[in-house]
Amino acid sequence: MGNILSFEELECWKASRELRRFVSEIVLPRFPEFEKYSLTSQLRRSSRSIGDNIAEGFGRFNYQENIQACRIARGSLCEALNQVITAKDENYIDIKTLEEFRNRFNSTKAILNGYINYLKNAKNG
Repeated sequence: MGNILSFEELECWKASRELRRFVSEIVLPRFPEFEKYSLTSQLRRSSRSIGDNIAEGFGRFNYQENIQACRIARGSLCEALNQVITAKDENYIDIKTLEEFRNRFNSTKAILNGYINYLKNAKNG
């Protein structure tokens, strides 16, 4: 992993952090109170899981386990998008908020996929 000493230096972790903060600061406050233990909780957990899994994978010091943890992170990323789409369908958020999230989603997914590809190449070479 070259000179990277902490998961906090990974661009995919930084992107996941920004996405999580967007969820916490912009998306979730718009949800109704009755969703507190349902969609709100699910979206909070899935958005946190992205960075959690990136950090866990980094700490494994094993390429294959790191790749697997990043794949789980990618799954949580997709789960979060689905939950934000559900929020739009339920009229909790507007189309602009969904599109802002989708832009962050696409960027985070691209960076994460790049990291996964880097790990695969490092493992094989």
